[in-house]
Amino acid sequence: MSMVNEVLQSTIELDPLFSPRSIAVMGASENTNKIGYLQLKALIDGGFEGDIYPIHPKSKEIANLPCYSSVGDTPHEVDLAILCVGLNQVESCLIECGESGVKAAIVFASGYSEIGEEGIVAQNRLKEIAVQYNMRLIGPNCVGLLNTTNGLMGTFSPGLTLVPLGKRREVGFVTQSGAFGVLTYIAAAQHGLTFNYFVSVGNEVDVGFSDVIEYMLHDPKTKVASGYLEGEKNPEKLRMLAKYALEINKPMVIMKSGRSSAGSRAAASHTGSLAGADQIYDGFFKQAGIVRADDYDDIVSFSKLFLSNKIPTGRNTVIVTSSGGRGINETDRCESHGLTIHPLSDKIKSQIEKNIPSFASASNPIDLTAAASITHPELFIEPLKVLVNDPETDIIIFSEFPLHWDEHTPILQEFVELCKNTDKFILVTTFPLEGMSTPKSTQYLEDNGIPFVRGDMNPIRSLAKLVDYGEAYRKANVQEKHAPSNETPKKNIHHLLPKNQTLSESQSSEILSAYGIPTTKRAVATTEDQAVIFANEIGYPVVLKVDSPDIPHKTEVNGIRLNVQNDEDVRRAFQEIYKSAKEHCPTANIHGISIQQMLSEGVEVIVGVTNDPTFGPVIMFGLGGVFVEVFKDVSFRVAPITRQDAIDMMEELKGNQLLQGVRNKHAVDTEAIIDVLLKVSALIQDYADEIQEIDINPLIVYEDGIVAADALIITT
Repeated sequence: MSMVNEVLQSTIELDPLFSPRSIAVMGASENTNKIGYLQLKALIDGGFEGDIYPIHPKSKEIANLPCYSSVGDTPHEVDLAILCVGLNQVESCLIECGESGVKAAIVFASGYSEIGEEGIVAQNRLKEIAVQYNMRLIGPNCVGLLNTTNGLMGTFSPGLTLVPLGKRREVGFVTQSGAFGVLTYIAAAQHGLTFNYFVSVGNEVDVGFSDVIEYMLHDPKTKVASGYLEGEKNPEKLRMLAKYALEINKPMVIMKSGRSSAGSRAAASHTGSLAGADQIYDGFFKQAGIVRADDYDDIVSFSKLFLSNKIPTGRNTVIVTSSGGRGINETDRCESHGLTIHPLSDKIKSQIEKNIPSFASASNPIDLTAAASITHPELFIEPLKVLVNDPETDIIIFSEFPLHWDEHTPILQEFVELCKNTDKFILVTTFPLEGMSTPKSTQYLEDNGIPFVRGDMNPIRSLAKLVDYGEAYRKANVQEKHAPSNETPKKNIHHLLPKNQTLSESQSSEILSAYGIPTTKRAVATTEDQAVIFANEIGYPVVLKVDSPDIPHKTEVNGIRLNVQNDEDVRRAFQEIYKSAKEHCPTANIHGISIQQMLSEGVEVIVGVTNDPTFGPVIMFGLGGVFVEVFKDVSFRVAPITRQDAIDMMEELKGNQLLQGVRNKHAVDTEAIIDVLLKVSALIQDYADEIQEIDINPLIVYEDGIVAADALIITT
C-alpha cells in the first residue's frame, strides 16, 4: 500500500472519533455530580449534531433523553462510545461495544500502564479487544476528545466545556497530559484562539499522538497541528508526517517537555512514555521542520501569527513605538531570538521624518514618542506608509497601538489596506496591563491578516519561530526539487563486525576506510622490529598507540606517543606503551602497537553515532577538545541525514566561526565534513542492527581535506 493510501485509510479509520453520527454514553447517570451525567450534559450543551444515546440498565430517561439498557438496544448503529465507567467495567463495556459494531471508543478510566506491571497487563487486554473488533480507542487515562466544529464535547472536564468558543477554529491540539492540555485549551481561548480539535490521548493503547497529528494534517479545516508531547512512541511516523506537513505548509507546533534530566524522568514516569534525550529531540525537530514550542504560549502565539496567512520573507525587523524604553526592550528581545533590528537607509529615514515630529526618531526602533499614544495617534500610520516599500525590511512590529480605534475609524481602515497590500509581516503587540492592552480593533485586525498578541504571550519568540519555520519550508521545497543524491553504495563489511564487541582503533578505522572516510596511514606492529619497518614505510615523524578493544581511552593508560622521530625512539616508545598498557589493564587483549602518520595541525572536530532507544541511529557533530568536553557544543540529527542536514549541523554550533576561519586562519574544508557526515549516515543506515556506537574523535579538518585520527566502533 502506498504512503498516500495508508494515510487516507488511517484518516478514514479515525472519522468515527472526530465526526461520529451517533454517540453512546456508557455509564450515563442521573446524579449530576457523576461523570456519566457531566458527559451527557457536555454533548447536549455543546450542540452535538448527531444522535446521543445514554446507556443505563434501569433508567428510562436522563437529561430529557431516552435511555437504553445496552448499546445493542439503540435504534441506530453507534459510531462512538464514551465509557464513563470504572476500571472494573471497562473490558465488559468494550466487548459489548465490539459485539454491537461500535467503531470507536473513548476510555476515561485510569489504573493502567501508568501504575506499573499490573496496569500494563490490563491495558494490553484493552488493546486485544480493540484489535479483535477493529475498534479505534482513545485512552485510557485521558480527559477525552473535542471537535468544536460539530459540538462533539467528548469530555467530563468543565474546564473544556465551559470555555466560550470563538468563531475561527483552525488549530488542532493533541496532548499526552490531560490536565496540562486542559489548561492550554483554556489559555488559548482566553487569548482569542479556539482549537477545532482537542484530543487527550492518555496512555495511547491504540490511537497515539502521531495518529492524531496525521488526522489533523489531512483535515482541510485545520491549518496548524499542535500538541504537548512527553515521549513519541513512533518517531519514524512523526518524521514522515513532518515532511508532509512542510510540503503542504501546515506547521506542526509541538511542546516537548523534559528539557531537564529531572523533567525527562518525570515525563517518562507520567504516562510510561520513553522520553528520549532532549538534545536528540531538539535536533530531530529542527531536522524535520517541527516548530518546538518552549511553553503553551508559543502554541497560542505562533498559531495566531501563522493564521495571518503571511510568512516573513526574512529576519530584518523594524519596531515602531511610542516609548523609547519600550523600543529598546523590544529590540533586545528581538535580537536575543535571532531577529535583526537593521539600520534604516538614509533615504527611508528621510521619508519617515517628513511626517513625524522633529523630536521623534526615525531610526530603528522608530520612536514616535508619547505624542502618538496621547495626542496624535494618527502618527502610527506614517512610518508604515514608507516601510511597506522598503526592500530591506521584512517585519514591522508595533509595540503600542491606539486602543480606541475600531473598524469604523478611517485611519485604521487605511492602515489595514496598507498591510493587506504588502508582503511585509506586520504584528501588533502591547504591554500587558489588565483592561488596558487589547485594542477595540483586535478582531478587525485579525480578520484582515494583522495578528495581535499581548506582550505577556511571548509574541517575539513565537515570531522568531515563524521565521525559522518559513526558512525550513522554503528550504524543504527547494531541496525536494534540486537536492543531489546522497546515496553511498552499501559495502560488504559483515566480516569486520564481530558481535557484541568494542573494536580496536585499527579495526574501526578499517570499517571507516571501507566507506571512503579518510583515515591515517597505519599498521599494527606486534614486535619492535615490525614497528621500525612500518615507521619507515609511513615516514617520520609517526605516532604510536596501543591497539586494543579493551582500551578505548588510550591516554588513561599512557598509551600514546606523538611526534616520534627515529628508529631508536620507535623502539623505546613501543616498549613503554606495551608495558604501561599491561600494568594498567593486565587482562586486556592487545593486538599490538599501531604505527600511524603524524598529522599536521588542523581544526579538530568530532563525529559520533549512538543508537537511541526512541529514534534509532542518531548522528552527532561537534568541535573537538574543550568545545565538546566542557561546552557541549554539539548538534544531533536522526539518521539518515541529507546534505542540508549536514550543513545545518555545522551552522548550529556556537563555535561554527572556527570552521570559517578566525585570527588569520583559513576556512576549513567544510565540503569534506559534509562528505564524512553523509558517509557515516550511510554506514549506520546499512548496519544499524550491527553497530551500537561510532566515535570518530578527533577528525582533523584542513583547508583542503580531512582525516580521522582516531576511531571507536561498538557492535551489537
